[in-house]
Amino acid sequence: MPANKKHLTKSPWLRLVKILVGTIGGYTVMFTFHLLMCKIFPQKDVIVTTFITGYILWAILLLMAFLAKNVWKVFTLYLLLTLIFSAIYTFF
Repeated sequence: MPANKKHLTKSPWLRLVKILVGTIGGYTVMFTFHLLMCKIFPQKDVIVTTFITGYILWAILLLMAFLAKNVWKVFTLYLLLTLIFSAIYTFF
């Protein structure tokens, strides 16, 4: 059964932005979040759980970029989360 045409993205550039924001933005949020967790909890425990939680968190963030109506809001959210996590990691 083919997809309904009204739900598909019309612009190839918007589709590319969704793919890039989902993959790269989701990865940076996931990475900085786990760096922050290494600062709070023992590093060996965080590294062990990162193998599972990292992939799950990245997959959820990737899906959020595709499910959102406005990809630019998702981009700013991912950018803000990345900056907040990295700032807390750097300064504390």
